[in-house]
Amino acid sequence: MTIPPLLFALLMWFIGTGAVVWLDSRPRETFRTSLILAGLVAIAAIGLVWAKAGDTSAGGAYAGFAAAILIWGWHEMSFLMGHVAGPNRAECPPNAVGWARFKAATATVIHHELAIAATAILLFAITWGQPNQAAPLTFLLLFVLRVSAKFNLYLGVPNLSDEVFPEHLAYLKSYFRKAWCNPLFPFSILLGSGIAAWAWTVAERAPVDSGASASATLIAGLAVLGVVEHLFLVLPLRDAKMWQWASNNKAAQAVIERVGRG
Repeated sequence: MTIPPLLFALLMWFIGTGAVVWLDSRPRETFRTSLILAGLVAIAAIGLVWAKAGDTSAGGAYAGFAAAILIWGWHEMSFLMGHVAGPNRAECPPNAVGWARFKAATATVIHHELAIAATAILLFAITWGQPNQAAPLTFLLLFVLRVSAKFNLYLGVPNLSDEVFPEHLAYLKSYFRKAWCNPLFPFSILLGSGIAAWAWTVAERAPVDSGASASATLIAGLAVLGVVEHLFLVLPLRDAKMWQWASNNKAAQAVIERVGRG
């Protein structure tokens, strides 16, 4: 059946994002403890990926997918809490254009991107030659969707969705550009849709209730969610209000409420 994997993908995405938003909206003195605990969870998740690498059941696919989300959440926390970003933590120079602007923008996030890339390589390494590739493929897809979203924000979109950016990362907003659209956006939608269609085809061809079918369906569901998140960048809708329930920051909630009314 395809419905359970799709629901599981939606649930993991929703709860995972909500948890990161909540932890990131707490007082800054809690960040170190939260990040250490999340790191321990991520290490355990990597161990689970290794242990389930040979598991061809649907349960193995679910475990791999969930582990990848947990590992990804730790990386997101490290970025949003300001611990792993890049050497440049200054606003974009007013006159920076072209290559100078790109270099400055890249330097704001390069350490985080390299950390994610290294983790992706690790996940593929510990599952190399094994049948359960749910974890590395899920993590890689999240990485691709993240890079795509960042490039779209850099090139320009109508809805920057930066209202609830943490204060300590406010300088990143200066590298975003507001524009009607950009040439990359249609290709981003096509890429996400193509991945979803490919994964769905793989799931349909795999044996029913097998690990391969569940894994491909989970990937398809995540790709669709990625496309939806990209669409929020251009539609006259704000996705920030979706996470109001998770925010522990009254100031952030006030901003979200103003956006919702606006």
